Amino acid sequence: MPPRLRKLIGMILLVTIVIVWALFFMALAQGRIKDAARMWQLIYYVVAGMGWVLPAMVVIRWMEKKPDDAE
Repeated sequence: MPPRLRKLIGMILLVTIVIVWALFFMALAQGRIKDAARMWQLIYYVVAGMGWVLPAMVVIRWMEKKPDDAE
């Protein structure tokens, strides 16, 4: 797969991951976390806010992989 196409697909995946992640955890927070103690809210928002980085790292690593014919 050419690097340009790989990066295009990767950017679309990254934007999709961030949007879906944010919507899911906002909905979860509205249903369950809004009545919790402040400390639990803080922990939830830190974990939910940083959690998207792990799936994004996988996509970025795939985007930056060398083409198969260069090996």
